[in-house]
Amino acid sequence: MSIWNNYGMSRRHFAQHMATAAATVPAMNFLSHVQANADVVKSKQKACILMWMGGGPPTIDIWDLKPGSKNGGEFKPIDTAVSGVQISELMPETAKVFQDLSIVRSMSTREADHGRGRYYMQTAYVPNPTVVHPTFGSVVSYEIGKSRKALEIPAFVSIDGGAGQAGFLGMTHAPFVVDNTGRIRNAPTEEGAARLKDRLTMLEEIESSFMASRRGDLPTAHKDVYRNAVNLMTSNQMAAFDVSKADASLQLEAESEATKEAYGRNAFGQGLLMARRLVQVGVPFVEVNMGGWDLHSGVFDALKTQRLPPLDKGIAAITADLKQRGMLDDTVLVWMGEFGRTPRINQDVGRDHWANSWSVMMGGGGLKNGQAVGATDNDGLQIAEGSKAYLPGDIWATVALAMGIPVNTVHTSKRGRPMKLANGGTPIQELIG
Repeated sequence: MSIWNNYGMSRRHFAQHMATAAATVPAMNFLSHVQANADVVKSKQKACILMWMGGGPPTIDIWDLKPGSKNGGEFKPIDTAVSGVQISELMPETAKVFQDLSIVRSMSTREADHGRGRYYMQTAYVPNPTVVHPTFGSVVSYEIGKSRKALEIPAFVSIDGGAGQAGFLGMTHAPFVVDNTGRIRNAPTEEGAARLKDRLTMLEEIESSFMASRRGDLPTAHKDVYRNAVNLMTSNQMAAFDVSKADASLQLEAESEATKEAYGRNAFGQGLLMARRLVQVGVPFVEVNMGGWDLHSGVFDALKTQRLPPLDKGIAAITADLKQRGMLDDTVLVWMGEFGRTPRINQDVGRDHWANSWSVMMGGGGLKNGQAVGATDNDGLQIAEGSKAYLPGDIWATVALAMGIPVNTVHTSKRGRPMKLANGGTPIQELIG
């Protein structure tokens, strides 16, 4: 099996290098190593937290309920803090902070397959066998991360996920994947100091020989990734990944039990808490994954007992926490999955894949929040007459504008093809004012 592809190092090979890099760090705990560092990234910097709902959530039961319709389901809508906007009764805490959130209710996308839908929603491009487009976290890493000279940890972190790719932007901008405790898969915690020098010397010899073979720019990129992996092991910014750690130089406190409880003692809640810490130290894009949304059967029971309680608590907590810290206007919140689910309830009391009419939630970022943009018809089957249908590129163009990334940016693929930012999407006028 080849370890290289046309766009950079394979994810498995990168993980192997991360594990080896961790093994070179002498006598240290990988996640609790803390050093003084006066050169701190300021907390007020533009960032995006993507809450990715793997499987395709039934937005008709969360953000766009249809009471009185045969498609309406079991839940009732409740008022939010914004007059005229209602959401599910199972989202009461989110309803209280809705003045800082918005819903785009008229998404209409073309991909109702899990893999293709995720690719389309996260890159704004439909899959193409001739090119791998970068997920938007990689775009942010490329456009913003490289300019944050004080940032020693990756500019794109994926918590409990990692399916996105950097594509033609290069493996330097691929997601750095951790679990919701901050643990990096396959990374050992300690290694004897005596072996460090020998390992690095051997690595240098191997890399130099490989680069001398003149195999294009991939060997250099390979070396850069490895060097960065080793360097971040000794960064005090790694404390951001461990909610029990404090670092005065980073303005990070050890999170209290009350804060952990507020976010929810579950993978999604603790992932969001870690995301806030990462944004504090300057990471511009964090993806927090919550799976389990492929609800072809038993949709209402699953939403009531499993999915919506932690979702409600987590969204409310991250919104309130960022606002209290003065970070919300600089942090765009995006909630989405690969598609919605059918308005029609199937014979197994479930909802199937549906890309024709569904919702995405956004918030923070200095956007004009506290509103529902667009609408679906009374049965949720199509975009309502007079409402504009939105595509993934429109969502990411809105995020780009909020983060200060020019929406007319054009990248170039490895084959020299121009690639418009967010596939030429247009920022959503109602949200940008």
